[in-house]
Amino acid sequence: MDTEILMVPIIIFMVVVAPIWLVLHYRSKRQVGQGLTEDEFVLLNDLKQQADKMSQRIETLEAILDSEAPQWRKRDEGH
Repeated sequence: MDTEILMVPIIIFMVVVAPIWLVLHYRSKRQVGQGLTEDEFVLLNDLKQQADKMSQRIETLEAILDSEAPQWRKRDEGH
């Protein structure tokens, strides 16, 4: 009787969940293997350019703070 109770969820899993899981798994693997689409590549390049600009701005702001308020880094570490 106990084994029958355990077999029902196992059978449901094997018949319903496992095939769906396998299909979704291999579909995602195939998409990853295909690489980026042209639109995704353009978006990625745009994001990289924005990140580079932001990095330059941060460096400029830190240089300004270093020259005008040399203790700003020590105050920031305290919080």
